[in-house]
Amino acid sequence: MRRRARDRIGYRVRAAATVAVMLAAVTGASPGQARTLVYCSEGNPESLDPGLVTTTTAMSAAWQMFNSLVEFAPGTTDLRPALAESWQVSDGGRTYDFTLRAGVRFHANAGFTPSRPLNADDVLFSFLRQWKPDHPYHRVGGDFAYFRDLGLAGLIEGIERLDERRVRFRLKEPDATFLPNLAQAFGSILSAEYAEQLARRGVPEELARAPVGTGPFRFVDYRPDVAVRYRSFPEYWRRAAAAEAETVEALVFSITPNTAVRLTKLKAGECHVMAFPGTADLDAVRTDPDLALVSGEELNIAYLALNTARPPMTDPRVRRAINLAIDRRAIVEAVYGPAGTVAHNPLPPSSWAFHRDLPEPPFDREAAARLLAEAGLAEGFETDLWFLPVSRPYNPNGRRVADMIRVDLSRIGVRARLVTRDWTAYRAALYGGEPTMMLYGWTSDNGDPDNFMNVLLGCRAAEPGGANLARWCDPGYDAAVQAARRTDDREVRTRLYRDAQVRFREAAPWVPLAHTLVHMAIRRTVNGFRTDPLGRTLFEGVTLTE
Repeated sequence: MRRRARDRIGYRVRAAATVAVMLAAVTGASPGQARTLVYCSEGNPESLDPGLVTTTTAMSAAWQMFNSLVEFAPGTTDLRPALAESWQVSDGGRTYDFTLRAGVRFHANAGFTPSRPLNADDVLFSFLRQWKPDHPYHRVGGDFAYFRDLGLAGLIEGIERLDERRVRFRLKEPDATFLPNLAQAFGSILSAEYAEQLARRGVPEELARAPVGTGPFRFVDYRPDVAVRYRSFPEYWRRAAAAEAETVEALVFSITPNTAVRLTKLKAGECHVMAFPGTADLDAVRTDPDLALVSGEELNIAYLALNTARPPMTDPRVRRAINLAIDRRAIVEAVYGPAGTVAHNPLPPSSWAFHRDLPEPPFDREAAARLLAEAGLAEGFETDLWFLPVSRPYNPNGRRVADMIRVDLSRIGVRARLVTRDWTAYRAALYGGEPTMMLYGWTSDNGDPDNFMNVLLGCRAAEPGGANLARWCDPGYDAAVQAARRTDDREVRTRLYRDAQVRFREAAPWVPLAHTLVHMAIRRTVNGFRTDPLGRTLFEGVTLTE
């Protein structure tokens, strides 16, 4: 398996070859000049278009190439200027005027050389294609469901070009989440000039296949199941402003879904950074003199979604029975170890809106059996249970979690058939509404409670293709969550989110499972790498020592 994968990326390595030669084979550089950082990632990005990505896997692949108007400082949820050097808010929070940085350059590729720096036209293109159904790029590669799930299509009243470097967003009403939402991947700014050229050539889909951005690395190529390759961008605006030298010359995402294989490659020096080592491997990383463990809190949740559009999950008694029947604490102890905590609600405990007065959900098989009997299912029922095929930061071992859930459910007569598919097909099935019960999870994209409570459980997100995998729509819940968006009063927002968490607990569209610390393993030659509370894997500023 490993030999075939290396052959596909052109490896010609003798047994005695040095690590430098192996890495040079990935990038085409000679050993003497190879400053290539290799990241053993956990799966294929579903797209490289930042407006279409919804997983941290794909967002991390996209973030190397793109910037947004505003951004979160690495390792924090603190907003700071990015492509917009400043902004002003007026009209009671309904108008945002952004001033763009001067002289920001876009990448070039074999078919495109930009003739100008970033300007307001690029901002308009990047948002209009997601907002306007009649935009020529609106259906290219997808339909921007995440933009819709956030409610931005209905929130934005207008986007105007004030001049070359100024853009105005007008909102229909104030929204406390608008600015942090712009710092997400979908807020990345693409080249309007490049898009126009591709449209003239009749290949608009190349916008995602050969992406062009303003970020620290430019795209080279992507081979699914093999690698995404990048080169450092010498004209990157932040590096130029600080008069800094390039840190690494090339970056490779070596796609390695198997956790054990990732660790083997890390130990062998075939990669410098490894995504998500297994719980059982943490001590091996800690005790290896060549390796180090980088850990940090992440705003995340693992959950079992119950598809409320598919019987018998249409009955809240059945959903509550499923919740009562699963021993969450045993799952956390067995699969997550000390890195995990039992989830009570959709929000992680570190969120300011977390409802601390709600008790931990009970584990009570007898009560679960009584609820099934009340629902006319005293003999139980058969159903499907889908499990993640890859290790994720919020779920390091989807199969083991599914096995434990299956055993728990069997004790109340629920006969669950385990199902999985490769990562891309798995996500497509979940977003398409196919499973009855499905393991999934989420890492916050902006640190705001709305990114859990609305994006994952709001009524708009329950539409086909939306991130509300339970297809649950409760008018009272949705009213509270939407009201919380319209005010920046923290006390009012907290009260509304607490009310929504109570409604969630009563309706039971999910079984909340766990929140986790996130671990990444690195070689000790890597400097400046850190984990991120928003699940981003960022390599800007990371260096390698000999």
